[in-house]
Amino acid sequence: MFGTQMKRRAVTALAALLMLAAILAAAPARAAELRIGLAADVSSLDPHYLNIAPNIALSTHLFDTLVAVSPDGQLVPGLAISWRAVDATTWELKLRPGVKFHDGSELTADDVLFSLDRPAALVGSPGPFTSYTRQIVAKDAPDRHTVRLKTAKAYGPLPLDLSSIFIVSKRAAQYASTADFNSGKVAIGSGPYRFARFLRGDRIELVRNEHYWGDKPAWDKVSLRILTSNAPRLAALLAGDVDAIEGVPAAHIERIKADPKFRLEQKVSWRTIFWHLDQSARPSPFVTDKAGKQLPENPLRDMRVRRAISMAIDRKALTSRTMEGLAVPASNLVAPGIFGHNPALPVEKYDPDGARKLLAEAGYPDGFALILHGTNDRYINDAAVVQTTAQYLNRVGIRAQVQTMPLSIYFGRARKGEFSAALLGWGSLAGDFALRTVVGTPNPQTGWGSWNWGKYSNGMVDALVRSALSSVAPAERENAARQAAALALGEYAIVPLHHQVATWAMRKGLQYTARTDEFTFAHLFHPQ
Repeated sequence: MFGTQMKRRAVTALAALLMLAAILAAAPARAAELRIGLAADVSSLDPHYLNIAPNIALSTHLFDTLVAVSPDGQLVPGLAISWRAVDATTWELKLRPGVKFHDGSELTADDVLFSLDRPAALVGSPGPFTSYTRQIVAKDAPDRHTVRLKTAKAYGPLPLDLSSIFIVSKRAAQYASTADFNSGKVAIGSGPYRFARFLRGDRIELVRNEHYWGDKPAWDKVSLRILTSNAPRLAALLAGDVDAIEGVPAAHIERIKADPKFRLEQKVSWRTIFWHLDQSARPSPFVTDKAGKQLPENPLRDMRVRRAISMAIDRKALTSRTMEGLAVPASNLVAPGIFGHNPALPVEKYDPDGARKLLAEAGYPDGFALILHGTNDRYINDAAVVQTTAQYLNRVGIRAQVQTMPLSIYFGRARKGEFSAALLGWGSLAGDFALRTVVGTPNPQTGWGSWNWGKYSNGMVDALVRSALSSVAPAERENAARQAAALALGEYAIVPLHHQVATWAMRKGLQYTARTDEFTFAHLFHPQ
């Protein structure tokens, strides 16, 4: 009798073990750790302190925004499940119920109101987020899960602005400093990962948020390694020290493609590379005759000259050779698929003979001399792009020379208007936003034209952009933005070259949901 009972218990235990094994086999695998090599340094964990891409990408792991952005650059629900324009100056957002911060406290409308106020309260921010909140003149919370925002005038892009403001816990951050965020003490969000450790200049370590409201991340732990130089970053991937890298060096793309141990993910990005040409009334600082004497008038003010420069550039050859296939020719300031992209604008046809004729019509049959300026450490093959442009201009009679420099030096000089022809890359999720900043008539009080290095100005373009920004009807807004783009680009406010292709490399067995905005998010990596 005793032996029979023992046998029954053994059979029961075995059956339980087999059932548990079956359950575990059917459950999705939980990966241990993901190691990613980042191409740029993360300087702060405070999501409202410095508005630069590396910090924003990191913040997205820890914090959420009211409005999220899909990998294709479309606005989708985040902490707000819906938003609507109650009237021309009032927006109402309904918050997602049941969202918890990492410390277990509930996220409510009070946290949202606090987070929208916080960027303006920070002192000494070197790159404030206030451009996304300045349109809001009043706000209130009718209940714990509803927020109403008032603007001084009709303002259609407010949902897009809200995709850039991270929501923090009022309880944790009300009296906290940026240093408290960097220490991890108050780095408490509702995002897919929780803070573990921040070693400045080396790595950021994160752990999975088991109570995340969205799709659960695949990784228990994430290590984001700071590897800003191309060679060490690539070497870390090849040696197995990291599982994936962003910013893959163009010269090594084919090598990685041919190696069965690795794979690539690529996507046309939102970043457009273009030339700003100085259109100031004064003589331009780096335009001379071919003997080196400064010209009394600035030839770049003449639209025929700007068009000739555009026609002189073979964009198909530039993207296939200089960019090694990591770009597509551009006709717009914003990439295809981005709100406000105008599909009616054609890519400039390569026409060196036509360029020479236009230069002669403008009074420069023998051309002139021009120095092209650009970065050598910011965009894909940027120094080579500047050199290639110079070669094309030389073929049509413009004696072009090249000066490239590190970003840390270049941007400060370019924003002061020191260059005659300056290379710039710009990424935006809306055409009217980009036009306002890049070709809008410069106005320090309103922030218009803050990156308009060429000092282009057209009142009709400004009016169309204002019309777009003030429309809360998406179709009307996009139509106005496209009209503004057609007018500005028809006058060669800028000379667009190409849209970059963003590339991620990873070990075999991983896949990544590539993003138009070039951001690298650990929660978008999955085991194959």
